[in-house]
Order: sequence, then structure tokens, then C-alpha cells
Amino acid sequence: MAYFCRATKLVSALLTLSFAVAPSVLLAAEDEVIKLSEPVAVSKGYEFYGATLPENEKAISLGELIDNSESYLDKEVMVETRIAKVCQKKGCFFVATEGASTARITFKDYGFFIPTDSGGKDAKLLGVFSRVPVSKEQAKHYAEDLGETSVPDAAEYEYSIVASAVRLPRQSGF
Repeated sequence: MAYFCRATKLVSALLTLSFAVAPSVLLAAEDEVIKLSEPVAVSKGYEFYGATLPENEKAISLGELIDNSESYLDKEVMVETRIAKVCQKKGCFFVATEGASTARITFKDYGFFIPTDSGGKDAKLLGVFSRVPVSKEQAKHYAEDLGETSVPDAAEYEYSIVASAVRLPRQSGF
């Protein structure tokens, strides 16, 4: 009987401990960086995803691209931009911004992803620029993947770049 009482107390203590620790474990999992693709190349200061970038091609800013969008539609562009938000499920797209200019960046053939902690970094990318319609369902899906709780009103269209190569600054400590 004494053994049964000690075992019951041990199980009770373990359950109490697991309920106390579980929320912090779940919280840590939510903050975990997801990195489903490895860089195709690494230099002293950068990681390259998808492919490396041409060395001598001049990049334009996202603002310049959007301001002159008619000249660039359906053409390959080299763009330097700031990553505002990244898909938190797997890094399969990001939203780039510069002032009022915004574009959704996806990856060619869904062939690579970027780390989910890339928000706030400056990126250089090569891809095809377009303007695409956005449905209410797509806007909701994008908001959920970004980890947002509110769904913005769907715009009639959005600017998009399907990137074949992305350069990101290396993580500190590497």
C-alpha cells in the first residue's frame, strides 16, 4: 500500500510539473525559426537561396519598380528591398516594402524558401515582376500564413515578383 501511495504522489508531481512546463514549451515552439531550404551558396556576408545573383547587374529599389511598374511588367528585374513580413508556416513567401510600395515575393516553382526570421532584413533578388488579382480568400490565406489575426480588405490586385534568386545577410554568429 505504501508503494502505491508513493507511486501516486510521484505521478501527481510529474503531472503538475508537466502542466507547469507545457506552456513554456509550446511558447518556445511558436518562436522557433523554420528553415526548410539551405542556401545554395554562402559568402562572407550573405546567403543565397534559389540561385546566386549575377555579379554585375544593377538592382533597382522596390519604390522605383512600383513607381514605373508599366515599364517592368512581366520582365525579369533585379530589386533591392526590405523584407517586412515572412510566411511563418514555412517561409514560402515574403512581403517587401519601401515607403508605400509593397510587393509579395514568391519563389520560382515553389522550389526554395527563406528562413522565417528574415523579416526586417534587406534582400536583393532576381525575379519576374507582375501585377496579379487577389481574392478575398487569398487575402485571408496570406494573413493566416503571416501569423496575423485580422484579415485586411482584399485589394483588386497586388504587385508580385516570382524570384529565382534571393540574397540575404548572413545570421550573426556564423
